[in-house]
Order: sequence, then C-alpha cells, then structure tokens
Amino acid sequence: MFEFKDLDYLTDGEIDLIIQEKIPANKEREFLPAYKYSITLHNCSDPIGNIDIRIGYNENIYYGGNIGYEIDEAYRGNSYAAKACKIIKRVALSHGMNKLIITCNPDNFPSKRTCEKIGLKLKEIADLPKDNEMYQRGEKQKCIFEWNLKE
Repeated sequence: MFEFKDLDYLTDGEIDLIIQEKIPANKEREFLPAYKYSITLHNCSDPIGNIDIRIGYNENIYYGGNIGYEIDEAYRGNSYAAKACKIIKRVALSHGMNKLIITCNPDNFPSKRTCEKIGLKLKEIADLPKDNEMYQRGEKQKCIFEWNLKE
C-alpha cells in the first residue's frame, strides 16, 4: 500500500521545493499518487514556479509523464526547471522508482531543452491514443523522454 513520505521541503541551496499538496491516487481515473511543490529561490517565500511528481507507472504516465513543471515567465532561462527536476528525483528514489518519464509537446522547445540538460534521451515521439484526455483536448503527439535513475 502506498504511503506518502516526509518530503515536504527539498533544496539544492539555490532553489527550494516546498510541498503544496499530497494528492492520493484516483483509481477510477487511473491517476497515481502525486506530490505537488512550489519552486522558490532559496530561503524566499515567493514562488517562481511549480513542479509535481506522480509516483508509479501506467499508460497515463507514459503519455503524461511522471514529472510536470512550469516556471514563471520572469524566471525562465535560468535552468530552474532542470534544477527542480534534479531535486525532485530524490522523491522518486525514496519510493524505489528506477526510471521517470517526462513528456512534452513536440513544439515545446524549452521543455525539450530542460530534458536534454538533465541528460534524458528522447525515447520516441508518440501519437496519443484517441481515448486519452490530452488527445480529446486537441493534442496529438508527445515527445517521450525517459530518465534512468540508476545511471
């Protein structure tokens, strides 16, 4: 049975991840449990973005990813998303995960660069299944990046 861990504050000394919510699994919608964090500059309280991590694997994760992130426009270009991903990797490892999937739209060049900065390899550009919620919102493809945490 899944149990959330005490991972409410994580830092690398430059940015901090501060827990905002621990979201239980939703079996009916096939959503995995997740941690949702605000990203702040170290020892500051104002958020500069957010990041979340979904624990486990299923078809939704393959197309939607284990990690989602967003950096406020004023703070982009400083590699904060890549730094936050490296920090949040600790959460995955504490739950015994050996890989993470990060996905983005093919035209999302900043997100693709973030994945490359942290050493991820593009596994494929996949067509979304027609029954996928993202497909139904108008998205057709996802770049699927895989992060081997044991390397």
